[in-house]
Amino acid sequence: MKIIGIGNAIVDVLCKVSDEFLIQHSLTKSTMKLIDEVEFTKLLSSLKVEETISGGSVANSIVGMSQLGNEVGFIGKVNNDELGQKYEDGLKKENVNYLYKKQNENLPTGTCLILITPDSERTMCTFLGTAGKINENDVDENIIKKSNITFLEGYLWDEGEPKKAFDKAIQLSKNIAMSLSDLFCVERHKESFLNLVKNDLDIIFANEQEIMSLISKNSFEDVISFSKQIKKNVVITRGEKGAIAIKNEKVFECNAKKGLNIIDLTGAGDLFAAGYLHGLINNFSVEKSLEKGTDLSSKIIQKIGARI
Repeated sequence: MKIIGIGNAIVDVLCKVSDEFLIQHSLTKSTMKLIDEVEFTKLLSSLKVEETISGGSVANSIVGMSQLGNEVGFIGKVNNDELGQKYEDGLKKENVNYLYKKQNENLPTGTCLILITPDSERTMCTFLGTAGKINENDVDENIIKKSNITFLEGYLWDEGEPKKAFDKAIQLSKNIAMSLSDLFCVERHKESFLNLVKNDLDIIFANEQEIMSLISKNSFEDVISFSKQIKKNVVITRGEKGAIAIKNEKVFECNAKKGLNIIDLTGAGDLFAAGYLHGLINNFSVEKSLEKGTDLSSKIIQKIGARI
């Protein structure tokens, strides 16, 4: 397999809500909040479910790459319950090698309530369940060593067992890619993420807000200067301003597509990463890789959910 993804194995539950619903429940639009099972059930009780589907940030990217014809795999922890089986079936249906053998766990399979407001923004409330208990024993040494790239998500980062899984993957991988995932995620783990970006990662995915928070700057010129200094492959999505990649001190840009019928922004960054990584492992130029990422991202935001 060319790429192995390691991330939170989460079943997405998509619901349409008003802006007032977010205010009523003290939720910050376009971010992800970790909640417990009681709060998840309480929120869900007042909502109409539009769709339930296997999700998780890196898993969405891995599915996108599989749909483009790449041989890929995913490691993520689920319970041996109904949602865990649904999750596994969803990946297998998309020809993804699911590299985790589910067992009976103390916690249920993780779920994410994705709240879609009229402006198409998504706000996420995640009950990690057993997904947040992934550990180094769940990461197969031989599989990681044989893949070209290991793709990680910032959502997975946490002290304790998940960090050990992260560290093991980093030590064994030929190339490490990671998405910073979410602004609140960056702000919670800024020191650790900055250390990862500078010293351990080869490819970094972020949106403009996340990368500016990471380096504590307000100017995008500072982001470009920082990215040139670390001499990595830094890939940044900028919404209507398109996307940019800074690789080996060179800057590459791609315009956003115009005239789209935007319905739901869930998965936009995940599918962008899928397209970019597809280009990378198939020897596309940086420009063509950015275009492929933009193409996939443009498709996903014109439908409900994070799977094309």
